[in-house]
Amino acid sequence: MRVRVLFFGMLKDLVGKSSDSLELPEGASVRDVLEHYLSRVPKLKTSLTSIAVAVNQQYASAETKLKSDDEVALLPPVSGGSGKALITRDVIRTSDVLSRIKQGEDGAAVVFEGVVRNQTRERKTLYLDYEAYEEMALEQLESLAQRALKEFAVRDVAIVHRLGRLEIGETSVLIVVASAHRAAAFDACRWLIDTLKRTVPIWKKEYFEDGVVWADGEPFPPEIHPENDSCSGSPGKEDASK
Repeated sequence: MRVRVLFFGMLKDLVGKSSDSLELPEGASVRDVLEHYLSRVPKLKTSLTSIAVAVNQQYASAETKLKSDDEVALLPPVSGGSGKALITRDVIRTSDVLSRIKQGEDGAAVVFEGVVRNQTRERKTLYLDYEAYEEMALEQLESLAQRALKEFAVRDVAIVHRLGRLEIGETSVLIVVASAHRAAAFDACRWLIDTLKRTVPIWKKEYFEDGVVWADGEPFPPEIHPENDSCSGSPGKEDASK
C-alpha cells in the first residue's frame, strides 16, 4: 500500500522535502513510517522524542495502523476558516474582530495579541515566517474555541492566526473572548493561547542578522506523542489539555 507523508518546520529541512510517497506492506503502522525515515535520515533521531504524528489530520500513536492512501504528517513541536477560527496570510485587524465579537450583554472582552518582537535571546530579529499544516491547524483551532465556550462558560470566542512572513510589530495570533464576567474571559483567553502553543501544528522560522533557525516549540502533551499507545485522538478531546 502507498501513503503520503508530510513534513513540517525543521523536519522539512532535515528530510529535504515537504512531502513524500511511501510504499508500505499491508498492516504497517506509524512506527514503520518513523523507522523508515530514521534509517535514511539519522539526524531525525535527535527530534524523535519531541515530534507528534497525525494520520488523516488526527493525532496518532506509533501503533496506529495505516491504510492505503492515508496521509501521515510528522510534526515538530509547535511554536497555531470559518466559525470561531481563521487562518490567514493577511494583516490581522484586531479592532475589526473585536467590534464583530462584542455584544450588549458582554461585561468583558479580553484581547490577546501575539506580536513579532525585534529580538530573541539577545539576537536581533529581522522578521518571522510562519507555516502550518493548515487543514489540521484550522480544525484544532476550531476545537479549542468550542472547548473554551463549554468549559469556561464564555459567550463568544475568536481565534485568528497569520501565516507567511511577518515584520517586527505585526500580530501573529489574535484571541478575543467575550463574556458577561471578566474572570471567565481572562481564564479562557489564557487557556486558549497556552493550549494553542502546545498542540496546534503551526511553526515559526526566525530570521536573525546572524542566521536562521526554527523556533524551539513547547513539548507536545504526552497523550499526543506517537510513542504513547493511549494516544489515538485529537487534543480537542476532554483529557488533552495540560
